[in-house]
Amino acid sequence: MTPTLPDWLAPLAHHLEPWLPALTATGILMALASMVAIPLLIARMPADYFTGDYHPTARRTPLGWLLWCLRNLLALLLLIAGILMLVLPGQGLLTILIAIMASTFPGKYRLERAIMRRPGVFRAANWIRRKYRRTPLQHPDGIAEDMIHGD
Repeated sequence: MTPTLPDWLAPLAHHLEPWLPALTATGILMALASMVAIPLLIARMPADYFTGDYHPTARRTPLGWLLWCLRNLLALLLLIAGILMLVLPGQGLLTILIAIMASTFPGKYRLERAIMRRPGVFRAANWIRRKYRRTPLQHPDGIAEDMIHGD
């Protein structure tokens, strides 16, 4: 039995077929990079990052603007990688969360907190922090970690 694609998907599959080896290699590379970078970033963030108590300040000099541009470019690349990792190997939601954290846009902190409210994401982030012997992240809603149940 050979699977067949729906008619609407066949043209897309035909165009993507030559790219499958490159997309597979990219997915594997992103998965490996996320396995290294995400735990380091989660371990380094302040425990109160997702609460109302943490408000980073921004002072921009010309060098600051350059760093701001580079930071948002990196965030865009991480966002694309995270979206791809939703279907390819890797930590898609955590990579998207890191991309959002690295970027600057209105509503950013609300979106970060919404992602961190997902019990599975919150537990995974604190599991990583325990492995690095860091204090657990504070839940955006002030809920104790042992009260978080289910996905």
